[in-house]
Amino acid sequence: MKHHHYNATITWTGNRGSGTTDYKAYERSHNIGIKGKRIIEATSDPAFRGDPTRHTPEDMLVTSLSSCHMLWYLHLCAVNGVVVTDYVDHATGVMEENSDGSGQFIGVALNPVVTVRSSDMVERAYALHQEATRKCFIARSVNFDVYHKPQVLVAGQTAGNIALV
Repeated sequence: MKHHHYNATITWTGNRGSGTTDYKAYERSHNIGIKGKRIIEATSDPAFRGDPTRHTPEDMLVTSLSSCHMLWYLHLCAVNGVVVTDYVDHATGVMEENSDGSGQFIGVALNPVVTVRSSDMVERAYALHQEATRKCFIARSVNFDVYHKPQVLVAGQTAGNIALV
């Protein structure tokens, strides 16, 4: 079995001078550093005193699932003769907060709109979403359902010709 290793450095940047002397005394701001890559400015969800202009762990979980699915999907299309010319996903996630303040995601929906070169590719384009879901490293690692509701368009055709699952 082959192993891949990932490293990140998380640095809290939210000390206003008195540390965590009080729940309201500090910012949730932090930087995510990965060697050789741009810093990601992150925070907690605004519901938990986070900066709404920064990325949250929840944002990154949803985007990780969407990105992983897209990368597998594009690979599978390439090796199966489905020519994708455009791909946009409007992914959504739902986190449930418990009465004790803990919480967990209960589902993520991927909503990719995929454009393929020709109408003879539509059926296979839909089917490959299932395979991408089974192969996605991130989706296989979470303990909640990841749904996908794809739409497949054919390049050059109008919205009236959208094929839906």
